[in-house]
Amino acid sequence: MIQLNPEKVAKLHSFDDLLDKEYGKTGTPSREAFHEKALAYYYGEILKDRRSELKITQQQLADRIGKNRSYIAYIEQGKTDMQLSTFFTISNALGLSVELRPT
Repeated sequence: MIQLNPEKVAKLHSFDDLLDKEYGKTGTPSREAFHEKALAYYYGEILKDRRSELKITQQQLADRIGKNRSYIAYIEQGKTDMQLSTFFTISNALGLSVELRPT
């Protein structure tokens, strides 16, 4: 069995503590901006991974949904915020289902 050093454990910070220090407390404008960028990156990664699984290019995906390839690149890099309708359109083109449910 592994024994943890209580003094070292006491010095550990939670992820929320680190985010508070770097971006401010939850609800502050800087923390909310970070959260929005993090979500854009997260959803972009999901879409990029699926596109890669299907072995289609950004251009092929763009052609399927009537957008520019550069727009797909921005989404995959988390550099742009997309409308919900665009997310559903891309998800559908990639054969992904999206489920909305209460938290």
